[in-house]
Amino acid sequence: MKQKTLIVKSGIPVLQGGEEVKTDLWTALEASIDTVTGRPLIIRHRQSLDGGCINRAWRISDGQRTFFVKVNAAACLPGFEAEAAGLAELAATRTVRVPEPVGSGVAGEYAWLILEYLPLVSGGTRAMERLGHSLAALHAQPRTGFGGHRDNVIGATPQINAYSDDWIAFWREHRLGFQLDLAARKGYTGTLQQYGEQLQVRLDGLFVGPSPTPALLHGDLWRGNAGGTVEGEPVIFDPAVYQGDREADLAMTELFGGFPEIFYAAYREALPLTTGYPQRRTLYNVYHILNHLNLFGGGYRAQAERMMAQLLAELR
Repeated sequence: MKQKTLIVKSGIPVLQGGEEVKTDLWTALEASIDTVTGRPLIIRHRQSLDGGCINRAWRISDGQRTFFVKVNAAACLPGFEAEAAGLAELAATRTVRVPEPVGSGVAGEYAWLILEYLPLVSGGTRAMERLGHSLAALHAQPRTGFGGHRDNVIGATPQINAYSDDWIAFWREHRLGFQLDLAARKGYTGTLQQYGEQLQVRLDGLFVGPSPTPALLHGDLWRGNAGGTVEGEPVIFDPAVYQGDREADLAMTELFGGFPEIFYAAYREALPLTTGYPQRRTLYNVYHILNHLNLFGGGYRAQAERMMAQLLAELR
């Protein structure tokens, strides 16, 4: 059994390492599935999966039914509960497939989230085209206000979704401002904070024409959080749901390798982009780069500074 390490990222304990978890977790999972589905389950097979850099993940099965399980430290339960609520909210739009949440809870030192298991493959051409249309359909559904019903997490960082009817003020305080404040507490000061303060003051200059219309957003839609079933149906997962400018979702799809062009063509066909999107794309992605700086450090500081300097130059 490997040594278990518990680290803290942005105030949230995060379970790390490849240790075998205690048996009371598996018992709790069996009981939860029994309660929710009304069918007893005894775990006969479990396989450790790639759960990303935040959670550990397993595929569990009794030989007939299979589920996907995320596991982390007990303090992470609110994040799992918010994720389940976000998946349910996305599913309710009937625009794009997401894994169905089954249950969540705590067993001793572990928090867990059980989801429908969907065998996924890298999204092929057909799935990515369908995803472009589906995301546009999601964004086209009318919503009221910005923010959401509850806070959640982006990675392991708290994400504040306090309701607002002013998108620019919301982004200034709860997205850009929140990440800059967190960066300052972590010791990232100097030029990063100077550029950030200037950008906050001049933020209105990036929004011309009609004000953004509220849309339900996935919130963390990079290439690693999308795939397709073997039948070619697109699936998105690991959301950080809130209501905001649809361009914020689209902007993140262009980070970290981006999506294939057929995805963007399908999206634009259904829901054309508005003037000024390239500048706002940089603004919206500064949020995610700052979040990566706060989570992982490294070269993200220089990248965030370059992006903010570019925006400030364009605002002159």
